Amino acid sequence: MKHYYLNYSLGAFLVLLLAFSSCSSPYELTKIEGSRIEISSKWDAHPDEQAVAILAPYKARIDSVMTPVIGRSAMNMKAARPESLLSNLVADVLRDAAKPYLGKPADVGVTNVGGLRSSLSAGDIAYSNIYEILPFENSLCIVTMKGTALRALMENIAASGGEGVSNVRLVISKDGKLLSALVNGKEIEDNRLYEVATVDYLSEGNDNMVAFLQGEKKVCPEGVTLRNIFLDYVKRQTAAGKEITSKVDGRITVK
Repeated sequence: MKHYYLNYSLGAFLVLLLAFSSCSSPYELTKIEGSRIEISSKWDAHPDEQAVAILAPYKARIDSVMTPVIGRSAMNMKAARPESLLSNLVADVLRDAAKPYLGKPADVGVTNVGGLRSSLSAGDIAYSNIYEILPFENSLCIVTMKGTALRALMENIAASGGEGVSNVRLVISKDGKLLSALVNGKEIEDNRLYEVATVDYLSEGNDNMVAFLQGEKKVCPEGVTLRNIFLDYVKRQTAAGKEITSKVDGRITVK
């Protein structure tokens, strides 16, 4: 029997798998290898002139929207676990965004590190930078949870090694166990109701935050996206003569 080594994308692999399984063959698939291809400017070394001409007016319109500077960042910010400058900042902004609907900030803010797809560099902030960081149409959701469910949510966050949180102090173990959790500096009360500001994607239990499904109530204001919330925050800070800053302050400690 002949053996062949193939290097195909997932799509090509599925086609081959169907082909091999639908009929008898003297060949046996013994190894599969895959890789990612980075789509970047290196592929533009010899652009198609006709395609460039067709796209030029659209590019000009997009550039006119995306390139204006709307603020300045005082530091380089990245998203990382267990906590980071960027994830802390976005969680804080998200928590504060509940104020128009609750009359106060939410008790807790939660965002996922995986949803922050770029870093924020020190210096000028353009619209395009915000779109790079927050490329998804995630919307604000305010989930009301009992303390027991909120503690389960903190366990979900511990299991992931940390996420973006606001007004929370967690101590987690290296193997992802929750050792302690404080909200606003106090122990979580089992029967108390807490309001958690997050995004719709997480409120549906995605990214392993299944405890959100235990919520007593969920309100998702129409058309209020996390991207626009963050854009408005940067604009307000700029109007007040302030740069965008953040800090790592021990919200999640690993022991």
